[in-house]
Amino acid sequence: MKKLFSTRYSENAVSFSLLLLRLAAGGLMLPHGFDKLIHFVEKAKDFPDPLHIGSVASLSLVIFAEFFCAVLLVAGLMTRLAVIPLLITMAVAVFIIHNSDVLGEAEHATLYLSAYVVLLLTGPGKVSLDRMLGN
Repeated sequence: MKKLFSTRYSENAVSFSLLLLRLAAGGLMLPHGFDKLIHFVEKAKDFPDPLHIGSVASLSLVIFAEFFCAVLLVAGLMTRLAVIPLLITMAVAVFIIHNSDVLGEAEHATLYLSAYVVLLLTGPGKVSLDRMLGN
């Protein structure tokens, strides 16, 4: 009980927490990207184009972030670089697609955005390929 009210933390607890955050934020994003990837042709016609670069280009960038960068995030490989496209994708979803409706339509995207900001600032933690490779 005393530990619950303590303000102390251990490096191992922080690294384990970062592992859980990486697995959750990356692993839960993977199905979104995979669905877009396997239904690329159908989705490309009607995909939003908030940055005015074309629907196909927008969808391609979102797939890159939501699938490929999420895989890197789960593995903890190039974590800070991999999280940047995810962060941008979620920022566009929150602030442009959902008009900053953070308590409504953009609630899930806001949660992802928050997790990606934390991972950008902290890095992957000890339990990651980045750490094992010495990055």
